[in-house]
Amino acid sequence: MKIYTLTGDDGTTSLSGGRRVPKHSIRVEAYGSVDELIAWIGLLRDHKENLKRKNLLIYIQGQLMTCAAALAYDSENSNSRKLLPDAECISVLEKEIDKMEESLTPLKNFILPGGHILVSYCHIARCVCRRAERAVLRLNKTEESPELVNKFLNRLSDFLFVLSRKISLDLDVEEIKWQV
Repeated sequence: MKIYTLTGDDGTTSLSGGRRVPKHSIRVEAYGSVDELIAWIGLLRDHKENLKRKNLLIYIQGQLMTCAAALAYDSENSNSRKLLPDAECISVLEKEIDKMEESLTPLKNFILPGGHILVSYCHIARCVCRRAERAVLRLNKTEESPELVNKFLNRLSDFLFVLSRKISLDLDVEEIKWQV
């Protein structure tokens, strides 16, 4: 199978099941943002500091792939296969957040992203996650998408924020508080 099909040269792409839609459609924007997030999670996974989190990050990437597939689902096409993230995906993230927060001091201020490249990557992934969440919410204004996808993205952005703080702690990187 060739990677180039020439079918997208006209500015369209296929939803699950084959129906063609414009590449600039809100649905494509939503699952495209999730696709970008999958790549950022892969970058986080590639750092030695996340070796002990490798399986969790692979799980998150798998759930995000399923989220993207759920967003590409075409309810008007009987050939489209409806996929959903695992029912427990949110509780998996919440347990990880709770575990990391046990060692973190409670926040009283916003913190400025940075201090270590991996911490910065966590914050970038968090921002991409929030963008994906906003795209899904825009999609929900006109077309239906699974509620679980939005909840997962919301919790994942929380996870990425706490992960940035945990990595800062593990690497003894100072968190710079935003002062007004």
